[in-house]
Amino acid sequence: MKKILFAAFIFATSCLFSQQLGTELYESENYSIVMPDTWKATNDEGIVNIFPTNEIGAITISEYHDLDLPKSEVKKFILALYNSTDDEKKVKNTGSKKGYSEYLYEYFDEKEKLFWITKLYQKNKDMFIISINCQEKHWNGNYMKVFNETFDSFKIKK
Repeated sequence: MKKILFAAFIFATSCLFSQQLGTELYESENYSIVMPDTWKATNDEGIVNIFPTNEIGAITISEYHDLDLPKSEVKKFILALYNSTDDEKKVKNTGSKKGYSEYLYEYFDEKEKLFWITKLYQKNKDMFIISINCQEKHWNGNYMKVFNETFDSFKIKK
């Protein structure tokens, strides 16, 4: 009897943890992103924040048009967002997507104990900045996976 109960418990637990989260599409005029359907999204004057209800972190998206930032200054611009003293080499130019140059920067804020991952897409005078911030104690396992899946689902429409 104990073996049957133990096997049933293992089966129920594996079913519970193997379920995928439901998702929903967040769309703006210029981009879309797939987020867990249990998360919230806010739009504060064009800056979108997507976050779990326990607010242990967020994905932030901002877009800029008619911004004349030379490519030679993009890495400095990204570092300045965090007041980072890192070398510009830590900001990676990871190629392009739909004609947009793509940059990636990972940063750990020692004071606030937050992980930050930022992607910046630039094409002419158009720029999209998408970043993850997550508390260090939650940046593991499932949260890291869900944040990264959501982050990676970002798509520019134009």
